[in-house]
Amino acid sequence: MRALITDSYYVAWRELKKYFRQKTRMIVTVIQPFLWLALMGNAMSGLTNNPMAAQFLGTGNYLTFMTPGVVLMTVMFSSIFSGTTVVWDRRFGYLDKLLAAPIKRGAIPFGKMFAAAVQGLIQAVIIVIVALLFGVHFKSGILGILVILLIAMLLSFILAGFSLALSVKIKTIETLMAVINLFMMPLMFASNALFPINVMPKWLQIIAKINPITYAIIPMRDLTVSGWTQHVWLYTIVILLIDAAVMLWTNWVFKNAVSE
Repeated sequence: MRALITDSYYVAWRELKKYFRQKTRMIVTVIQPFLWLALMGNAMSGLTNNPMAAQFLGTGNYLTFMTPGVVLMTVMFSSIFSGTTVVWDRRFGYLDKLLAAPIKRGAIPFGKMFAAAVQGLIQAVIIVIVALLFGVHFKSGILGILVILLIAMLLSFILAGFSLALSVKIKTIETLMAVINLFMMPLMFASNALFPINVMPKWLQIIAKINPITYAIIPMRDLTVSGWTQHVWLYTIVILLIDAAVMLWTNWVFKNAVSE
């Protein structure tokens, strides 16, 4: 286990060094959440003028309601494409070097998943700072914000694992992007990221309730809008269990794929 953790750390560190060297990507990381909150959040701000809409949202400020959704969308768009690193590593021969190196095979997907989680954390921190500047009040306080950041990391881990499992089977960037986009938009819109579940059609409510994205949004939104509720710890535990399942599944898929 110690060797696996150490090897995963070095794989993750390589991915993070590549991330921090991409200056344009870093700038986009800062600008993107600002645009989401400033444009979409304010564009829908009039929605809460309707008392019934405000009751459904649980707050009179749509920007407050939407902030957890922006955290989710930003983290989702970055971590879900983590699998592209495997395709590039395979194309340039670096994946073969990793497989020939005296490291644990599981360290390759785990390291990349951890790097995606750290990137998700960085983006979530930026969104929280921007939201605070826009006047969003987090009912759960500083401790609640830390839990929101933790959930964002856990969600990044899940999505990165899903992407990496696909990438070891798919050999081209174009095909991988097409498959990821096929899943990404339904995952986002069939959740409560932008609108509450209780205003959705019945059939969409059923899908949203089994969507893993929903289990991340509920505690994040409760911590933002309502404070510390019973859902916070329950759904955080659910996310942790999903993380564990995805780790095992991704490791299994990766080992089987590289041994073929």
